[in-house]
Amino acid sequence: MSTASSPYARITDLLSNVSNFNIIDTTLREGEQFANAFFNTEQKLKIAKALDDFGVEYLELTSPVASEQSREDNEKICQLGLKCKILSHIRCHMTDAKVGVETSVDGLSVVIGTSSYLRKFSHGKDMNAIYDLAAEVITFIKSKGKEVRFSSEDSFRSDLVDLLKLYRHVDKLGVNRVGVADTVGCAHPRQVYELIRTLRGVVNCDIECHFHNDTGCAIANAYCALEAGATHIDTCILGIGERNGITPLGGFAARMYVADKAYVTNKYDLHKLRDIENMIATFVEIQIPFNNYITGYCAFTHKAGIHAKAILNNPTTYEILRPEDFGMTRYVSIGHRLTGWNAVKSRCEQLDLQLTDDEIKEVTRKIKELADIKPLGIEEVDTLLRIFDKNLNLTSHEDITAAADAAGNEYKAQSPVS
Repeated sequence: MSTASSPYARITDLLSNVSNFNIIDTTLREGEQFANAFFNTEQKLKIAKALDDFGVEYLELTSPVASEQSREDNEKICQLGLKCKILSHIRCHMTDAKVGVETSVDGLSVVIGTSSYLRKFSHGKDMNAIYDLAAEVITFIKSKGKEVRFSSEDSFRSDLVDLLKLYRHVDKLGVNRVGVADTVGCAHPRQVYELIRTLRGVVNCDIECHFHNDTGCAIANAYCALEAGATHIDTCILGIGERNGITPLGGFAARMYVADKAYVTNKYDLHKLRDIENMIATFVEIQIPFNNYITGYCAFTHKAGIHAKAILNNPTTYEILRPEDFGMTRYVSIGHRLTGWNAVKSRCEQLDLQLTDDEIKEVTRKIKELADIKPLGIEEVDTLLRIFDKNLNLTSHEDITAAADAAGNEYKAQSPVS
């Protein structure tokens, strides 16, 4: 990516994949671990199709070992004929691997805990046992012609020497990707950059990253991982997943859009994002947050008068994301005490009301006066503007202050403010 393409881009790192990455969406695996999630077969098929239409390169599914229904659902998703590759998530265990290779998925995502916490309190294996088990499982999966990713779990609390030795070991075995997982969401961007940059010098295969969002760094960590040379990023729709979830697909799309707009808009159908998020929100019975990236109802809402004036003159003054590129629209809020006359003027033009600047300033005064009692909705503002215009016409525009006051009184009579 040329730094000239974005005034916000840092000097391009020679290893950077900010303009060359793949998304592995794991809503159908990690997302199933969200507290409210229970996807039935029909819902899983809808999610898979929607993500494929959006353009993600991979879908990761729940392990076929988890339950018989999970295995059957995986097969049905594989039969959809999607463009993206289908992966199944399994433990680094021969029992899981033997079941996984018998399914129709394109590849298996193998994982095992490597931190001292997980080695002691989860699977109980030391690093030598992990090396041996990884070799057995990877060799077996590759012999069956499946793509394989090998990931450590709790990577950022694992010993660095142990971690790099393990990654070098599995890279020599021929894995397609190694995975780095911030399982507890403890990593920060600088840590991520340093680990991925170091790892990039150790392995030749691709690098996949999975970031939990417990401390709010998931999107920033994903971006820094790409800067350092990672190639694949795990996402979930709305960021759902275990605890606080992981890197949200929409938020990641927003971050990468700013980094390389042409690359992202040509690769992914961003207009589909709102429908995908609404679908998931319905399935897991949550509301989309007001400040959600791109699709939250406040994402493209402008309120302060000084902001509204600039936005109306040139939207890029206060928008780094172009709402039209995501199938969204901006909204300039005007029914409040912070409103400015330029925003009111724009609304008058939309309503085809022929008012002078002085008249608009006067009716803006009245809007502010009423909004000091309570904010006005857009329909209420429109009613006030139309009454004001009618009163001006009755008085031949001779006394705009009187017309504004009369409009306010008539409006309050129709819709009591207090």
